[in-house]
Amino acid sequence: MADALLPGALRASPGALSELALFQDFCYRYPETKVPALDQISFPLERGLTILGGPSGSGKTTLLRSLNGLVPHFHGGQVRGRAWILGHDLRTTSTRRLSREVAMVFQEPESQFVMATVRREVAFGPENLGLPAAEIGDRVEDALRAMGILNLADRWIATLSGGQRQRVALAASLAMRPRILVLDEPTSQLDDSGADSLRRECQALAGRGLAVVVAEHRPWRVDSTGSQRLELSHGSLLAEAPAKSGPGTLPRGTARPVGSPAWQLRDLSVGHQQAVATGIDLECRQGEVLCLTGINGSGKTTLLRTVAGLLPPLSGSVNRRPGRRAYLPQEAGSVLHQASLVEEVSQTIRWLRLECRPGPVLEELQLTDVASFDPRDLSTGQRQRAALAAVLVGSPEMVFLDEPTRGADQTSRVLLLRILERLATEGAAILVATSDSQFARQLGDRVLELDSGHLREPGERAA
Repeated sequence: MADALLPGALRASPGALSELALFQDFCYRYPETKVPALDQISFPLERGLTILGGPSGSGKTTLLRSLNGLVPHFHGGQVRGRAWILGHDLRTTSTRRLSREVAMVFQEPESQFVMATVRREVAFGPENLGLPAAEIGDRVEDALRAMGILNLADRWIATLSGGQRQRVALAASLAMRPRILVLDEPTSQLDDSGADSLRRECQALAGRGLAVVVAEHRPWRVDSTGSQRLELSHGSLLAEAPAKSGPGTLPRGTARPVGSPAWQLRDLSVGHQQAVATGIDLECRQGEVLCLTGINGSGKTTLLRTVAGLLPPLSGSVNRRPGRRAYLPQEAGSVLHQASLVEEVSQTIRWLRLECRPGPVLEELQLTDVASFDPRDLSTGQRQRAALAAVLVGSPEMVFLDEPTRGADQTSRVLLLRILERLATEGAAILVATSDSQFARQLGDRVLELDSGHLREPGERAA
């Protein structure tokens, strides 16, 4: 592309660039949609940390995808206006070319893995750059250490927890040593220590002159001094970004009476061939909400799946009273298969022969306006609510949710809390596995922590 077509800031030599990307009246609409996902976007992307906020469906992911060319080259659709990424015209530069210098971690990192083991996955990008073996090894080592997963280097990715997989995806991007690093909800499955490691690494990268762009519903987990804040609403950038804020609070329901035990665990050991947690004695009563916390890889998902009846215990017993069990996995998309959201909920009603209609649960989760949409066309936060609607329709007696706040904005978190409060009031026994410690404290009647293979009260440690 001729230099005459570039804005002045992007005609400078790479070492003198102040703007690594520039959007001018940029508009984008996905195929077969009527409303633009991005509308009249204009801003320069500078070196340093930029935090992108906005509710689910506001266009955050679409804007991030435009930085590495997935929008428009992979997704198709219509573009108006102009965008330059590292001096390249977005309309004429392929994703393959941009991905050499723009690394992106998706909201669902498991969708971008191509290799079987952690070390091979982190090495995949540098190998495709044709780098010498010694440099590849150094990059892999540095990236694994930065994300605190050097001990996982030889593990199979399929055996990792969701939070551990998120760290692997982050390490793989760091190993590319990009000029622009794009992170879509990177702390959604990270425990507090993992989020703190990510914040420090983003700060270090920004200090070395990279542009680090983070879309995050909990910006305080990655924010640092000197960061830039941008806010999207209905596909448009707000003229003024909101003031920096902390986690805030969620509304709590009134105290509920609890009934008899819905399930009981006695001297339980759980794991896949090898135990990850042992000696667990626990019960959950009708009308009670238990929240299960712990560091990434501590065994939260394994315990949840065992209590729900999806994994056999290694030893000990799980006793459940009769009743319908509703289960939400970490990957919300794995329970969404129909052509529309309303059909997803209707399918659950038909399968379970429930005496209800899809309308009330869609309204309760504020999904009525997108009820006719294909779930794959929704944002990650909306898809999470869609999966919740599909599994929670009716009145299940037992509820098991794995990382239900993944990709959830504050509105979604409030809606989730309210629907769980309603179900508990109706007598449901609820177990939630979550890395979101703040949500656990605000939701749970009891909060429990998996620590070193044992279940404890938070803060309690083995003697």
